[in-house]
Amino acid sequence: MTTNYIPQMRPLFGKEEKQEILNYLEEDGFFTEYKKTEQFEKAIAEFTGSKHCVVVNNGTVSLTLAALALGIGPGDEVIVPNYTMIATPNSIKMIGAAPVFVDVEEETLIADIQEIERKITSRTKAIMLVSANGREPKIGIKEYVKLSEKLGIPIIEDAAQSIGSYYSTGKHIGREGAIGSFSFSAPKLISTGQGGALITDNDHLVDKLRKLKDFGRENGGTDVHDTIGYNFKFTEFQACVGIAQMRKLPQRIIRKKEIWKKYQEGLKGIRQIKLFNTDTSINCPWFIDAITENRDELVEYLKSRNIGTRVMYPPINEQNCYRLKGDFNISKMIGKKGIWLPSQIQLTDDEISYITENISSFFKI
Repeated sequence: MTTNYIPQMRPLFGKEEKQEILNYLEEDGFFTEYKKTEQFEKAIAEFTGSKHCVVVNNGTVSLTLAALALGIGPGDEVIVPNYTMIATPNSIKMIGAAPVFVDVEEETLIADIQEIERKITSRTKAIMLVSANGREPKIGIKEYVKLSEKLGIPIIEDAAQSIGSYYSTGKHIGREGAIGSFSFSAPKLISTGQGGALITDNDHLVDKLRKLKDFGRENGGTDVHDTIGYNFKFTEFQACVGIAQMRKLPQRIIRKKEIWKKYQEGLKGIRQIKLFNTDTSINCPWFIDAITENRDELVEYLKSRNIGTRVMYPPINEQNCYRLKGDFNISKMIGKKGIWLPSQIQLTDDEISYITENISSFFKI
């Protein structure tokens, strides 16, 4: 078995992406978003089953634009899970609204619906639901949709980790809320280096999103502005990469599920580490996530054997940039025990065996 370093994650680009870019360079284009971007948007919409897709420069901005399109602004509140990547609440802070944190389900790491109901106030204008690692809430997405409809509070789906994953309803994750958001940053299943996408079936919302990302213009290429807007546009270079990556997505989903199953088999019987449940019939795991009592020691042990890992997100309320009091027992526990094992699409079966064998050896010490 090779002892070459196995990183926790790395992107995968190849000759197909290079060729798409070279072909575009022959067209003498402006490089700013145009037909290639439209082609990329169409590919995402068709894959997810959504009526509309709008791509932007990154996945944080996509969440901010979703909030703006829903009329959220200074003084408003948005429910956000306390376990998530920091971009989720920061996207709300950027427009002067306040993220209100709730704890998550232990089984899925998705915002607990009872905690959501407890934190709703007259200032709550949206629920930002993060589908952690492509999972569905344990009680099903429909209960969240019912709550949203009952209260008249829209759901923004932060599906950054969830391309290729579906709800038990049959809809792609990101399609049950008012707007769904994806990220194409380097660690994601498909990547354009940076980039984000918004999907919706609502004609009015997509019109607002397109204007918001392009200075509020009445139409592209004019200087007539209907609303305040910003410059969050994409580039044709990114779109070229994205088009090639989308062609590879179906096979990558298959391989990701195989990787998870290989880990499940290799870690069977090691009671000191537990994978989070993943229903691979509908969910595609982005990272291989687990909890263990001896996380920090395990991280160092695996590092000494050329195996990279990453600790899972700490609770946001304890981050220096927030420092908020509250009882968030599950997200706090994940911050102490959560670990992401090597998860890149390039992993071989032999490498997974090497990783799981070393985990087994650690716990026998």
